[in-house]
Amino acid sequence: MSLIWILTLILAFAAVGYFAGKARALASSGGKIRDLHSLPSYYGANVALSSLVPSLAVLAVWLLVQPILLESLVVKLIPDNAIAEGSTRDLVMSDVHRVADGLDMAVSNGLLTLEESEEMRAESTDVRKQLGDLGVALGAKVGPEVLAAAQEYRIMRKTGSLWMMMIVLALALVGAFYSYSRTHKDFRARNVVERVILALLIGAALIAILTTLGIVFSMLFETRSFFSQFPAADFFFGTVWSPDFRGDSELGLLPLLWGTLFISMVALLVAVPIGLFAAIYLSEYAGPKMRAVAKPMIEILAGIPTIVYGLFALITVGPMLRDHFAQPLGLGESGSSVMTAGLVMGVMLIPFVSSLSDDIINAVPQAMRDGSLGLGATHSETIRQVVVPAALPGIVGAILLAASRAIGETMIVVLGAGAAAAQMHSGLGALVNPFEAMTTITVKIVSQLTGDTDFAAPETLVAFALGLTLFCITLGLNIIALVIVRKYREQYE
Repeated sequence: MSLIWILTLILAFAAVGYFAGKARALASSGGKIRDLHSLPSYYGANVALSSLVPSLAVLAVWLLVQPILLESLVVKLIPDNAIAEGSTRDLVMSDVHRVADGLDMAVSNGLLTLEESEEMRAESTDVRKQLGDLGVALGAKVGPEVLAAAQEYRIMRKTGSLWMMMIVLALALVGAFYSYSRTHKDFRARNVVERVILALLIGAALIAILTTLGIVFSMLFETRSFFSQFPAADFFFGTVWSPDFRGDSELGLLPLLWGTLFISMVALLVAVPIGLFAAIYLSEYAGPKMRAVAKPMIEILAGIPTIVYGLFALITVGPMLRDHFAQPLGLGESGSSVMTAGLVMGVMLIPFVSSLSDDIINAVPQAMRDGSLGLGATHSETIRQVVVPAALPGIVGAILLAASRAIGETMIVVLGAGAAAAQMHSGLGALVNPFEAMTTITVKIVSQLTGDTDFAAPETLVAFALGLTLFCITLGLNIIALVIVRKYREQYE
């Protein structure tokens, strides 16, 4: 049974339990709601939650643990002599997974029966060709050990899925029946439901925190592996970025960091003034009709895919800046530049600043405006001295969100700023020239992890060091913003 059917059945059990719980509670009080300890909906919710929570929790844990457990069991079935020279056990396991998925696809398409897929032998069948006809690409010829491991993997996966279905559905039924049997007019259903909801909210917060920690630690472990192969001083203070998988790589961070900060600074210089002034106009000056039209049109910019912005930069903005500014001023000959990517990225960030700032400014109490106007201040003075200071924490948050978005952007930079060689030996003029092509950290992360690369090589592991650097930059921006907001808030209060 597929996962969608399991979820459907669990939801069906919960829905039936909800109405059954309500009906049983009302029946126990003779149909008198005022004789119940809690509202009828709480009794129904208690039965539904008792069915949903345990079953979904076990389902989630099972889906996370089963692949790891099967991997550890199947990897033991691959002998050392089955790993070709130049390959690794992980690459062989990738072939095992692809073969297993290909056999499942062949059975589902009717090309093989279940018995034929389990009895297939690599000595008598060209498994690679047969699965290739189904669109399953394999890196090498499928040996007997790989095929046997794939067949065993399929059996264990099928068995595990069967047990998962039975246990999860049994938990849903048992939980619903147990809560239903406890339902009567004196049962404190509201207290139980509120405790369960509180536990779910705490669990959601913990998931967010643990996910963040998991991301950080995963990058830390891979970054540690990188620095065990490449000197940290050469990475942090190197001025040339020239990876070479054949060895003798120069992996300096500084040119990538400068390109990232330069393009982000140009984007913020475009987005912050326009977005903030647009927010002030919409919240303080525009009438209801203008606001109803202008705000949705600005927010449309947030829904445009970044690849479309990149194409706009490549085809329109880049040539325009080159023909009207860069070439006449003698600053460059290419349409791919920092200014191209920064301008287009700034346009993309306008709704992030304007929409959030508008909502924050509208949240300032009207009494503060009326008090300022009553004391003789003009409209503009009220905005500058009362409204904006009161909304400053939210405005700083909007700018920080825009900065983080700018630092992490990739497609606009690739198409707008080009893929220039990352080095810092061209002189100060080239470094600060906004019409020169530059690259960023995110672009190089993608390039280092693209293609058939050795995952254990420093040229690949450097992507995690770059990712950790971006995380630290964003964390630093958050800390600086919190300090500024706290200091200004104390002064304002």
